[in-house]
Amino acid sequence: MAQISPTQNGDLRRCCFGFAHLVFVRRRVLFTEKYSNFTNTKERLQPPSAAHPFGTDTVGRDILARTIYGGQISIAIGITAAFVEVMIGILIGALAGYFGGRIDSILMRFTEAMLNMPQLLLLIVMSKFFSGQLPNINILGRTLSGSVVVIVFIIGLTSWPYLARIVRAEFLSIKEREFILAARATGTPSWEIIFKHILPNSIAPIVVSATLGVAGAISLEAYVSFLGMGVRAPTATWGNMLENAYRYIESAYWLWLFPGLLIVLITISINFLGDGLRDALDPRSRTV
Repeated sequence: MAQISPTQNGDLRRCCFGFAHLVFVRRRVLFTEKYSNFTNTKERLQPPSAAHPFGTDTVGRDILARTIYGGQISIAIGITAAFVEVMIGILIGALAGYFGGRIDSILMRFTEAMLNMPQLLLLIVMSKFFSGQLPNINILGRTLSGSVVVIVFIIGLTSWPYLARIVRAEFLSIKEREFILAARATGTPSWEIIFKHILPNSIAPIVVSATLGVAGAISLEAYVSFLGMGVRAPTATWGNMLENAYRYIESAYWLWLFPGLLIVLITISINFLGDGLRDALDPRSRTV
């Protein structure tokens, strides 16, 4: 019977901690968009209090409501961008690693070219160029600025090369094992070998890379939004909340403290989640 080692117990605890924090941010006090954008200039720049635990901003909006609502948008951006990254990375890495030869050479040269592209500069330029041209969109009753779509796809389309190289290395190693050679000898189609035999045995590094991609996308979105070139109003994210707070670093600390703190906490939580999932999904880490 399989036994769980003390190391795996610690990894499971880290995984549960990360997942619990994600649920906390996603589900805690689901403020509506209307409430998080509600202004009351009579209560502008109020410090944390019983009525407003995180204080209020420059136009009297509740920071707690905007932090929770903006956090949901930031996490959604991170997850969607990571999904785009994973789909492209797995496809290119799997084709290059399994077929090899000329296909591998062409795909890896393309991957290296993408690695040399300045991701941050491209994200800033494309956001600046396209954000004002795309209309606001409504998803599940929430109004999102067109810049959200641009940021999601630019992050996803420029982050996949790292994952593609990881997937390629896993495929190069696994495709030479006996059970893959046996599947080839019995005439199993290539697509079935790739997606039913090799890919499930490569899931651990993919999961880790995907979770790191979510954390990286959240940080990158916050960075670009802080520069004023990311997600635009009316959509609230942690990044544009920090952009509105830098003028009040000394006089109104609560404007930047809580969004900044949650960016750090969510990044650590996602990394814990990735570590726990890696050890849970990696068959080589189990003892029998």
